Amino acid sequence: MSQKRIVRAAAVQMAPVLDAPGGTVEKVLAAIAAAARDGVALLVFPETLVPWYPYFSFVHPPAATGAEHLRLYDEAVAVPGPVCDAVASAARRHGMVVVLGVNERDGGTLYNAQLVFDADGRLALRRRKITPTFHERMIWGQGDGSGLRVVDTAVGRVGALACWEHYNPLARYSLMAQGEEIHAAQFPGSMVGQIFADQMEVTIRHHALEAACFVVNATGWLTDAQVAAITPDDRMRKALRGGCCTAIVSPEGVHLAPPLREGEGLLVADLDMALVTKRKRMMDSVGHYARPELLSLNLDNREARPLHAAVPIEPPAMGAPADERPAADRPGPSALGPADRATDQRAAVLRSPAA
Repeated sequence: MSQKRIVRAAAVQMAPVLDAPGGTVEKVLAAIAAAARDGVALLVFPETLVPWYPYFSFVHPPAATGAEHLRLYDEAVAVPGPVCDAVASAARRHGMVVVLGVNERDGGTLYNAQLVFDADGRLALRRRKITPTFHERMIWGQGDGSGLRVVDTAVGRVGALACWEHYNPLARYSLMAQGEEIHAAQFPGSMVGQIFADQMEVTIRHHALEAACFVVNATGWLTDAQVAAITPDDRMRKALRGGCCTAIVSPEGVHLAPPLREGEGLLVADLDMALVTKRKRMMDSVGHYARPELLSLNLDNREARPLHAAVPIEPPAMGAPADERPAADRPGPSALGPADRATDQRAAVLRSPAA
C-alpha cells in the first residue's frame, strides 16, 4: 500500500498596501514566514495582490483612471525581476510552494499574472489571465494558451486560474486533462457584494468535484479606509464591499475549514491526497467518465508572439553600426565569402533549366 501523503495548504486573505511602493511585497514575505511556522507546504495569495488589484477601474470611468493606471505601471512586477527574486528566495528558504498573483509589466502592457514558485525557489509556472473581465480589459492585455498548464511541484500537480476564468469550462477542462491534483484559485475580493462570494463558492466547489482535485482559493480584502481612498462616492463604495470567500475545498466538494468572508487572515487545512483517487474511482471526467471519441478539447498552447522572424534578429555588435545603406548600395555577391558563394552557385544550378 502506498504511503499516505498529507499536504498542509493555506490560503491568504490579505489587504494590499495601496500607498507605499513595495509595501504589499513586504506583507507577502511576512505571510510566507508566518505560514512556514504553521508547517504550511503550499500557500496561495489573492488575484493580482502585488502591488494591488485595480479596484479603481471598477468604480471610475476610463477617462478618469489615467493617473492610477500609470501608477500601476510604475509599480507592476517584472518577470524575472526583484519581486520574483525575493519571493523565490522565501519559497526556497521555507521549502514552500507559493502561488502569487501579480500585475506583470511586459514592455508597454500589463497582464494579470499567476506565478507558481516551487519549494526550491524555481519559477515553475508563469501564466496570464486569458480574458480580462469587463472593466479589467481597460487595464490588462490578454494571455495565451501557453499558461494553461499543470506543473509538477513538491506538493503535487498544480494548476491555476484567476477569477472568472473559472466560468470558462474549456479552460478548466484543459487543466483537468493534465492531471491537476491541486487547483490554485484567485479572486480580487471586496467587490460586488455577497452575491459575488456566493457565486465564487459554487464555482470552486464545482471545480473540485468535476476535476477531482483540491481547490485552494484566496481572495483579497479592502479596509474601510482603503475603500474611502479609492472613491469618495458613497454609492460606488457599496461596489467595493463583500465578495470574499477564501476557502479550501476537497475533491468531494467539502470545505476543509470554514471560509474567510471578512478581514485579513490565514486559512489552513491538511489535504489528504488519497481523496483524489477516491473521487476519481467514482467519477474521472477525463478518464473512465469521458467520451473523447465524441467530445474532446483542442488547445493551442503555443506562446503568442507579435513577431515571427525567419532569421533571428540580433542587435549590431557594440561599436559596429548597422548597415543602413539601401540594398542596392550594399556589397554584392563578389563580397561573399567562399561558403556563401558556393551556396549561391548551388542555388543557381537548381534554378537553371533542365538540359
